[in-house]
Amino acid sequence: QVQLVESGGGLVQAGDSLRLSCAASGRTFNSYSMGWFRQAPGKEREFVAAINWSSRSTYYSGSVKGRFTISKDSAENTVYLQMNSLKPEDTAVYYCAANFAPFGAVLGPRDWKNAYWGQGTQVAVSS
Repeated sequence: QVQLVESGGGLVQAGDSLRLSCAASGRTFNSYSMGWFRQAPGKEREFVAAINWSSRSTYYSGSVKGRFTISKDSAENTVYLQMNSLKPEDTAVYYCAANFAPFGAVLGPRDWKNAYWGQGTQVAVSS
């Protein structure tokens, strides 16, 4: 049974940093792209960042590029999202996802149709 468990969310002030973690278990995640999405109240879930299985390729949404960094510890089956210079508009529930990615690709925002999902972790940024 595949499980993705997020942690590390919390309440911070604008300009602060947080690091989210996603522990994956239940299968081998080689050839999987791992990603982070978020959903703010009243809004649709949106893509944040993704990384390919080898960690050589990453993909960021324009709203977080330069502030967030996605990384992966394959030995621990854990994916991280380092979030710096947080803004109130980053407030959302953050979800981890894993989806098969052929040829070691990093998946883009619309490529997660068969993804496994975590339960989410809340991030709140006050101004």
